[in-house]
Amino acid sequence: MPDSVSEIRDAMRIAWDVPIEMDDGLILRADVFLPIGNEDGDEGRYPVILSYGPYAKGLAFQDGYPSAWERMAEEHPDVPANSSNLYQAWEVVDPEKWVPEGYAVVRVDSRGCGRSPGYINHFSARETQDFYDCIEWAGKQPWSNGRVGLNGISYYGSNQWHVASKRPPHLAALCIWEGAADWYRDMTHHGGILCTFWANWYDMQVRTVQYGLGENGPRSRVHGDLVCGPETLSEEELAANRCAFGDEICAHPMDDAYHRERSPIWENIDVPLLSSANWGGQGLHPRGNFEGFVQSASKDKWLEVHGIEHWTEFYTDYGREIQLKFFDHFLKGEDNGWDKSPRVQLLVRHTDEFVPRGEEDWPIPHTEWTTLYLHPGDMSLRPEPPAEGASLDYAAMGDGVFFSTPPLDEDTEITGPLAAKLWASSSTEDADLFLVVGVYDPDGEEVVFQGAIDPHTPVAQGWLRASHRKLDPDLSEPYRPYHTHDEKQSLQPGEVVELDVEIWPTSIVVPKGYTIRLNVRGGDYEWAGATDGERLSNFKNALTGCGPFLHDDPRDRPPEIFDNTVTLHTGPDRAAYLLLPVIPKK
Repeated sequence: MPDSVSEIRDAMRIAWDVPIEMDDGLILRADVFLPIGNEDGDEGRYPVILSYGPYAKGLAFQDGYPSAWERMAEEHPDVPANSSNLYQAWEVVDPEKWVPEGYAVVRVDSRGCGRSPGYINHFSARETQDFYDCIEWAGKQPWSNGRVGLNGISYYGSNQWHVASKRPPHLAALCIWEGAADWYRDMTHHGGILCTFWANWYDMQVRTVQYGLGENGPRSRVHGDLVCGPETLSEEELAANRCAFGDEICAHPMDDAYHRERSPIWENIDVPLLSSANWGGQGLHPRGNFEGFVQSASKDKWLEVHGIEHWTEFYTDYGREIQLKFFDHFLKGEDNGWDKSPRVQLLVRHTDEFVPRGEEDWPIPHTEWTTLYLHPGDMSLRPEPPAEGASLDYAAMGDGVFFSTPPLDEDTEITGPLAAKLWASSSTEDADLFLVVGVYDPDGEEVVFQGAIDPHTPVAQGWLRASHRKLDPDLSEPYRPYHTHDEKQSLQPGEVVELDVEIWPTSIVVPKGYTIRLNVRGGDYEWAGATDGERLSNFKNALTGCGPFLHDDPRDRPPEIFDNTVTLHTGPDRAAYLLLPVIPKK
């Protein structure tokens, strides 16, 4: 591959395809965007905003993800404003908006992707070491002030947790924008149930930009070079240069060494961080953002939570200004008041708007933990436990059963993590429980929201495979049960077992007169109004309520086990309940 090429354009000094040598001798390629410097020819030293990931640094957002870009640009005109948008790329910062602020922007194509050769093995120890080497390279360049900050969405956020666990000396700050952390619990196995997202994502978003596509891949709209490297490899050669990602995940059904290699070491993460979650991201990222804020060892850490699409608020003025203020403080040393901002910055979700509010900590310290018990007699959720025992059957592959509160007497805010305790038995040796918390208007219509991906998401979701019910007593909280996922405890048909289900954090102010419902089912949620028509260009499946975060691999859910009858049991000695984080009015 030829050496890098430099040019000045759009008020930036740009170096394309800068080589970065890894500790094993492989050369990765990066694009570097710098301020032009001053009139005296002093090119300056700048703090660095760095990203490392698989989506091809030369592929424009508009070309790789046209449906997402068109919607964002139309509905949020501040995103394309004041930029040529030539350098916009999926889930990383726009250098035209960051370089003028006095930052060096470095984009690295990860091993095997875009312009970087090598073997693709996502989130592996090899990738984390590459990321470490890139940080240290950037911190030592003549144009760097020695402080490297990491910023980006999703993949570019998740791998920050991992590399920060290795403590690179030049790493100075993290902005993890919608970035999952725990490879098992957040990403591949929800409650022990395999999520098929990653296998489909690999086909749609990684193999399409693998190094070696060459002439069979796209060209950059900026400089016309091949996005996926100068070599054009055969399909056999391409396949030999990537792992069988979906199959590898499926081959590790428990939280073993494979998953731990791809998960953070919380006590090692001690740099300043901003963890930014999305209420509507159920199924991938928000759990990691909340866990990272709570569990990391950093003394300087903040949590921000927003809504709407997964990618949008990162690029809007709202998100960009938060990021800039954070990085200006920790990478430039500016006394700009960031250190005095609330540790928890929420856009509290209402049925028709988001309202900003600051809090001291997470979960919110003044939460009123509210227990609502399941009453099968009238399918209600009530504050008192049932006086008599009862049982209720449902066909696991159907819509399950619904328990509902009476219409609320007043507006009620639910913001925080949720949990449920159930007693259940199965007609087979196992059972998958999918829990959905929804809000319904006085006419009985469900209120759904624009989620991170899906336009019709429910309020909250949780999952648990009954054979994975074992808890870690040291890490579990009443509001966030923590399962070990280190052994399978099969059921005997008809055996009643106690199940503690983690339901991911959420926020909703439920209006007076509306009801809250808990749906216990045996498969993925589907919005009642879903059709096969709503799709995004980067996903295989139609968006019917869960986005791409489905649990439908028959290898993991063979019908002879999971197409079963599940029985819920309640009573004075089996007081099943839903635990809600109610925030009292101030």
